[in-house]
Amino acid sequence: MDSTSPIAGPRKPGARKLQILQTLAAMLEDPKGEKVTTAALAARLGVSEAALYRHFASKAQMFEGLIEFIETSVFGLINEISARETSGLRQVRAIVAMLLEFAQTNKGMTRVLIGDALVNENERLQERINQLIERIEASLKQSFRVAATEREVAENFDAAARSALVVAFVVGRWHRFAKSGFRKAPAEALEAQLPVLVS
Repeated sequence: MDSTSPIAGPRKPGARKLQILQTLAAMLEDPKGEKVTTAALAARLGVSEAALYRHFASKAQMFEGLIEFIETSVFGLINEISARETSGLRQVRAIVAMLLEFAQTNKGMTRVLIGDALVNENERLQERINQLIERIEASLKQSFRVAATEREVAENFDAAARSALVVAFVVGRWHRFAKSGFRKAPAEALEAQLPVLVS
């Protein structure tokens, strides 16, 4: 979510909700990784906390809005890749590159993806992130199965084990990116590492 996107006039339905989510995402980009409070969010927006709650019933609902953005973006792109690429291995490479680029472009969302921004928040938020990661793993497994069907991999290739390994690599890169204060690029040396992961 580009936090610098211009917001349309206040009368446009949903514009204030979008502004709140964009501001929350921008605040999560703070390299110090401090907890975002509704008071701080309201102050950044120049409104009262009560004004926030006119648009969202709770802070958890605000985070759900960010997770929905992640889900829509990531799985929309995975579907595009799967439709465009006939090679299963090329699908996996493209999906990995996309997931790392998504983190690079959406720093605040990376803290949501690794659960860092969800500490002490409603536990259903972390459950939803866990489900999102499982869906990514299932998508990768499907691409590896395509690769097996196309005989791009050995006959005894374990699609489940390899997709779990690839997800562990991606999540590890997300963690390193966030914990480095967003200095260690997620896709650093990816071209050299992909052949080891995806072959």
